[in-house]
Amino acid sequence: MNKLEATRKLEALSRQGRTVFLLRDLQKIFPEDSPHALKAGLLRLVDEEILCRPIKGVYVNIFSPKDSYLLEHVVKALRRGEYTYVSLESALSAYGIISQIPVDRLTVMTTGRSGEYKTPWGTIELTHTSRSILNILDATVETQSPLKQATPATAIRDLRRAGRNTHLLDIKEE
Repeated sequence: MNKLEATRKLEALSRQGRTVFLLRDLQKIFPEDSPHALKAGLLRLVDEEILCRPIKGVYVNIFSPKDSYLLEHVVKALRRGEYTYVSLESALSAYGIISQIPVDRLTVMTTGRSGEYKTPWGTIELTHTSRSILNILDATVETQSPLKQATPATAIRDLRRAGRNTHLLDIKEE
């Protein structure tokens, strides 16, 4: 891949709202490249600051317009095919049930595996849930963000099930 061709393709995808890519997405975008050539080309694009690699296997187009939900877009890419929703401290803070605002951390429940990922924009904390898909759909709400959000009762229940610290809960809100 050459830099001009890659920039054109990424710019076209940016106009469609695509900002975050997995390695397998980029293999489809640049099908003419062998796996070795693709990795070398991606390394060049990262070095030239056209792409950013916040997590191994995840790439962000630097020139795409960013919204305040970039971490959530990264989560959607990381756990594609799994059910994920904002919960725990992030959701409770949004509802005003805890007074602390997690500035540099996004807490998410997922049917995929747990993990913690540090990115230039903050830390993503994924906690596994074995709840059924129907239960998850009933216990979450749509918001303006790319991910669903737990209802207040669900976020409190998730906090307790995950064995997290509950001393920040405002009891009268609960």
